[in-house]
Amino acid sequence: MKIQFESDQAYQQAAIRAVVDCFRGQSLQPDSITPVSQGDLELIGGLDAGSLSAVGNRFDLPLEILGKNLQEVQERNDLDGGPFHKWILNKISEEESKSSPQAFCPHYSVEMETGTGKTYVYLRTIFELNKNYGFKKFLIVVPSVAIREGVMNSLRITKDHFAELYNRVPCEFTVYDSKKITQLRQFASSNQIQILVINIQAFRSKSNNVIYQDKDAFHGQLPIDLIRATRPIVIMDEPQSIDSTEGAQESIKELFPLCTLRYSATHKNPYNLLYKLNPVQAFQLGLVKKIHVSSVTAEQGSGSAWIKVDEITYKPKLKAKIRIQVKNAKGEIKEVSKTIKNGDDLYTLSGEMECYRNGYVVREINATPDEEFIGFTNSLNLRKGQEQGGVQPDIWKVQIRRTIQKHLKKEIEVQGRGIKVLSLFFVDRVANYRQYDDLGQPKPGPFAVEFESILTELLKEEPYRSLYSGFTPDTYGKLHGGYFASDKKGIVKDSNGNTQADDSAYELIMQDKEKLLSIDVPLRFIFSHSALREGWDNPNVFQICTLREMGSERDRRQTLGRGLRLPVDQSGRRIRDEVLNRLTVIANEDFESFASGLQTEYENECGIVFGKIEPRAFSKIEFFHQGAAKFLGKDGSAQVRGELIHYGFLDYDGKILSKFDPKKEGFKLGLSKPFEGIEEEVIKVLCDHLPNKIIQKDQEPRKATLKLHKKNRELDERFKGLWDRINTKTTYSVQYSSPELIKRCVTKIKAMPKIQATKILVSEAKVDVVQKGALTELYNTQSTEVAYQGPLYDPVAFLQNEVELTRRTLKEILLQSDRLIDYVINPQSYLNEVLRIIRKELHELMLDGIQYRKIEGADAVWQMSLFQNEELLDYLNSLEVKNSIYDAMEYDSDLERRFAEALDKNDAIKLFVKLPRWFKVETPVGDYNPDWAIVRANEMTGREEIVYLIRETKGTKDFEKLRTTEAWKVHCGRKHFESLNLSFEVVTSPAEV
Repeated sequence: MKIQFESDQAYQQAAIRAVVDCFRGQSLQPDSITPVSQGDLELIGGLDAGSLSAVGNRFDLPLEILGKNLQEVQERNDLDGGPFHKWILNKISEEESKSSPQAFCPHYSVEMETGTGKTYVYLRTIFELNKNYGFKKFLIVVPSVAIREGVMNSLRITKDHFAELYNRVPCEFTVYDSKKITQLRQFASSNQIQILVINIQAFRSKSNNVIYQDKDAFHGQLPIDLIRATRPIVIMDEPQSIDSTEGAQESIKELFPLCTLRYSATHKNPYNLLYKLNPVQAFQLGLVKKIHVSSVTAEQGSGSAWIKVDEITYKPKLKAKIRIQVKNAKGEIKEVSKTIKNGDDLYTLSGEMECYRNGYVVREINATPDEEFIGFTNSLNLRKGQEQGGVQPDIWKVQIRRTIQKHLKKEIEVQGRGIKVLSLFFVDRVANYRQYDDLGQPKPGPFAVEFESILTELLKEEPYRSLYSGFTPDTYGKLHGGYFASDKKGIVKDSNGNTQADDSAYELIMQDKEKLLSIDVPLRFIFSHSALREGWDNPNVFQICTLREMGSERDRRQTLGRGLRLPVDQSGRRIRDEVLNRLTVIANEDFESFASGLQTEYENECGIVFGKIEPRAFSKIEFFHQGAAKFLGKDGSAQVRGELIHYGFLDYDGKILSKFDPKKEGFKLGLSKPFEGIEEEVIKVLCDHLPNKIIQKDQEPRKATLKLHKKNRELDERFKGLWDRINTKTTYSVQYSSPELIKRCVTKIKAMPKIQATKILVSEAKVDVVQKGALTELYNTQSTEVAYQGPLYDPVAFLQNEVELTRRTLKEILLQSDRLIDYVINPQSYLNEVLRIIRKELHELMLDGIQYRKIEGADAVWQMSLFQNEELLDYLNSLEVKNSIYDAMEYDSDLERRFAEALDKNDAIKLFVKLPRWFKVETPVGDYNPDWAIVRANEMTGREEIVYLIRETKGTKDFEKLRTTEAWKVHCGRKHFESLNLSFEVVTSPAEV
């Protein structure tokens, strides 16, 4: 099974473009052998061109242009910047700047939430950089084996996809192997795109890494010299982990990179941030699964002495931290952490709980590394991490049962859709899942035994009985399996996920990643200790069960990251179904603790404060003002935020206050006149910043009752009349006028900013030597434009390769625009800007000329029977209604909720239906799901006459004029319903119906 990759995801395109546009003005390197010059080699380290053949990346952009590009990209992506010269250069001495290519190395960062395709983005960025500027040499530096295997797997499965997108441009990728060091010759000398994936540990230390050792095969050069000679673009995957490795930053400099591109969801130092997609944005855009938490906890103590050993230390003095149950003054039993020392009595520390009375006095605390334990006077010894007594085993059993139940229900939910369902169990110790007998043969641990027992029991019940019909209790073992690190004898063991022993576990599960998605592969339940904590995820994980405690401050988020990706079906196609796409976490802590812990992790790692509105929060809201569509922008957003503070919806720090209650009847923000039309969009932004939009308490879904055919003949007939008018499917065609396209493009190209030539900067500075060192004062800077002297390519051929237009049309656009002189000044910048304009005008012209017509044949209508099995899975956003075909309905926003409530109370509305998610109209920019179908009495005529209406609820009636993707979908929906002779309008309130 091959995963199908979508090449038109707008957020991914924006992240790719952000990096590519940083190098605007860079000349396109010709597609021929461009060996490194002798001068460059001498700069790198006195290397001899006669013995070192390398094809390298070239860089001819001055600092001034790089700074301008950076500021434009950050402004476009709504990011704050600062003085460019403070960011762009490494901190190096005056002496180094004269002699080393390390002197100039821009660092750029891209932040993308886990599960949104970060690896795909930076791999595709490689091809875009090659296409636009001819760069060929790329190093992907990773912090761990797990991530390395993930990157290599991504390279393998995207190979055909990128070959198709980029006209099969030659590309080779490999993993650095110190035992095959001569592979670096191919990397250096090849004129193809070369991608080398390397662990930071492979070149971090000069004393014991092969890459720094003089080898006979290299005739006096070091292996790393081959990398240096290419001036590679270094891509850092999870740079915060790389930076935390001792000596890592200095080691990166030793590669002599042209620049570094840093990709992570959790940057600690986001140097020159170019693009940001944080968790809130990812959830808002539906790019990852929603999180539901099912908590399994004990309310009261078990009556037996429960002890959990958390920590044993000997510095600055010998002590231990444990958790026990404590009875407070009200008689309530709570779990409490205690620091203990020799001689402490747990009976006293517990508030004199009877279960701790006899023998629970600390007699010994042993802090010997790897042998830590606490001994009690009753001969009980507990090692670090161990626990005794309590109800933990019972909690684990309930968690396992709950996870299996959720899994089986999801299997039923996706029947017939070709979607494989997977569940993950994270265990505290490997021995709980797999053990060994005296002969060293594996046998099931207590978790595995309990799992098979519960599965056997549940599969005897309806409706699960038929799910795994090809299996028997004797073969249920094929449905679950473990991925653990192992020793040389193959015995699995506990590990931290970063040891050499983990390699085999990583490689095995990475190789199985796509295989696991096949319905024909029986494995559905996966157990792991640490091998899956980073570097591995699978889109079809729908349940995660934590049979261990959450440890570090990143533990919850790392755990969730294994299952956030959107699922795929058997054809590898991504499934975008908001109801289906839920990740359920079966946690052994209460919902409030889990939610609070996860919220803290997001805030600490991403700089997000839930419920806090930053000054730029509304800047991307579009509104129609003085005849034109425009963004609020930085200043407009700050003004709206100021009004919200003034009216008491936010405090002065931007924290949302209790006065903001959109569910309150008649709720209004009361924004000033310029912002009246965007009130609903502002409310949506405020709601999206609340924690419950990301993580919700898991509950059993409510099934809506279909009222048709239930002795409600009047309702049945009204819906049938409505359905007969709206159930017809259509197809579309696009017509546009070439002369009109030429005219629009020529106007925009004539008005585009002047294309700038490459500039060389000359700076003069005064250096004063004082007692503290050298002080430099810049007093003169001059720039000189350099005429482009590279090859000139056919601009029409370049544009024709990018857009499906004839040479004649493109030629007319270029000639009539009278800007070809800019092509000679800077070819690539000119073509990039012209291409952007042509694409935009062509897109808008095509949408303006779209036409829909009815489909003929048996599959030409939506079947009414599809309404039979509708479930309200988003139970937190559901509303009871009387005047619809169900007794309850879901809503996507507070505007929709208020709209539905008003329709349900209006006597003139005979029936209204929130059209289900499967009711979609095809458009060139994605499927469109209309909001409402309404049956209304025509009171204007004074006769008993029924009018059938389609209505879309938006914050402004000018919504279609905004020309966003969503606005274009609504525009196409209007054309679809017009072809069916149905009234379609965008409305802002029920009164407009």
